Formats: sequence, C-alpha cells, structure tokens
Amino acid sequence: MLETKLGSLRLANPVLSASGTYGSGWEGRTFSDLSRVGGLVSKTVTLRPRHGNPPPRIWETASGMLNSIGLENKGVEWFLADTLPKMRTLGPKLIINIGGETLAEFVQLAELFCSAGIDALEVNLSCPNVQEGKLLFSTDPRMTERTVAAVKRVANVPVFAKLSPNVTDITPIARAAEQGGADGITAINTLIGMAVDWRKQKPVLSRGIGGLSGPAIKPVALRMVHEVAKCVRIPIIGVGGARTAEDVLEFLCAGASAVEIGTASFVDPAVFVGIVDDLERLLTEVGSSVGAMSRSMLRNLPQPPPMHGRQAELPR
Repeated sequence: MLETKLGSLRLANPVLSASGTYGSGWEGRTFSDLSRVGGLVSKTVTLRPRHGNPPPRIWETASGMLNSIGLENKGVEWFLADTLPKMRTLGPKLIINIGGETLAEFVQLAELFCSAGIDALEVNLSCPNVQEGKLLFSTDPRMTERTVAAVKRVANVPVFAKLSPNVTDITPIARAAEQGGADGITAINTLIGMAVDWRKQKPVLSRGIGGLSGPAIKPVALRMVHEVAKCVRIPIIGVGGARTAEDVLEFLCAGASAVEIGTASFVDPAVFVGIVDDLERLLTEVGSSVGAMSRSMLRNLPQPPPMHGRQAELPR
C-alpha cells in the first residue's frame, strides 16, 4: 500500500527527510524509529569544509522560517569517515545530497559517494544561501543538463536533480535535467525571502536574504511539482511545506512519487513516523495506495483538443 518506486529505487513508503533540516538523521534517532521512514536525505555535503554564513541565520516567519545557513558542513572526508557509517545503522534508504561550486566538484563528490555505497544521490543545483552568482546551475538549462550528465557518467546509483523555484519557468530546467539523464527531480528548494528589523532599519539575517520554507510555500511547491510532472517522464520528489499525511497525499496527486518533510521536523522531530502511520490509515479508509495516488491529477485531466498547424503537447 505504501511502497513507492523512484526509478530503480524502491522505498517502503514515500516519506523522506528533506536535506538541510534533519542533519544526517543520526541526530533524530532518539525521537522515533527512523527505520520506518522511506529514506533519509543528508544535509548538503561539499568537497571541502564550509563555515557557512555568520549569524543570525535563522528567523521564524508567518507559517514558516527563513534560513541562511550557507551549506555549513565538515566536508566530504569527514562525512565519509564519521557520518555515513552512523547513517547506515538507522535503516532507511540513504540519499546523499551533494553541492559543488564547479562541475568538477560535483563529479568528484559523486565518485566518492558512489564508491562508498549509498542508495541515491541528490544533486543540489539550487541552494540560495551561498555567495552571489552561485545559482547558475539551477537557472541555466544548459548548465543543468551538463552537470547532471557529468554526474550520471560516474554514478552507479539513481541521481535526482534538486531544482530552484527562483526562476521564471521551472519546466525548461526540469526538461534539461531529464535530458542530462537524471533519474528523478526534487522540487522545490526554498524561495528567496527577507526579514527586516524596522527599529534597526536593516535586514534581520546577516546576509540580508535567506531561503523561505514551511507551510507558507506549499501552494507554490504543489504548483511547480504539477508543472514538472506534465513535462517530464521521470519520478518527482516533492518538497515544500508538507507537514501532514494529507499534505503528502496532495503532493502525490499533483505528480510526486515521494515527499520530503523539512521544516515540520523543527517543530516535531518525530513527525516522519507519525505521517507514515497516518498515511496507512488514510489510504486504508479510501481503499487506495501510494501508487494509485501518484500523478492521479494528470490521469484525470481532460485531454485538450487537437491544435491545428502543429503537434499538441499533451501532459505526460
């Protein structure tokens, strides 16, 4: 009932942690049985250690939060030696999120992790909390395709491209990732936002801007997942504001095959297992399954009339 497939990757259920919100999962092991979660997605790992942005770098907003962490991490060598062995003891499928400043860095990270034995890679093309000008990978379809293709050439596990919502149209980027050989799309990363301290007359976050996450962005995430689902044939991992089983089912109907839970885990570190329990109950009540729900809106959309003069582009 709850099993889902992301290409060749089989998950016991469609509930995953979101990168950057739950560490490696090891930090949350005392709150619930994480072996019952479909998968754990690591915080972004970079080739070299990163100190991240100076504080303040987290700020609560109405129905969400802003973060400007800046990909703080201890680098790939530390992760492989210390963190990955701990993640393996937790039980779920392991998806490692990688971030590079150059195409060569993405390739090197992919090689290191694929030789270490993981279940999948999530390629972070879209973090808004690094220095200016570093969104190129997720805003230029050609760079998206080149980066995904380069990672795929060295990868022996499924590769998911994590896309930015901070673009005029996400569909050309999604198609470029598919053309580059991506096994799936993760949509979406955070929206760029700002908080202002009017008394001090300056931004609250040290870097000025940050990534907005939480329930406030769910309608945007649902819309973008649905747009991507209509233009690619590969699976989609939905992310953005989901905090309940019903949220997960909404993402599945919109076109996702699995859903990452992020900001909600700050409120309740045991939220994942509760969502899995609720999913099973809700699907039993309606006599359905995760597979039947996934992309159901696409199947139920009426076919548009034929277009004269050129081939109509139908939802796929």
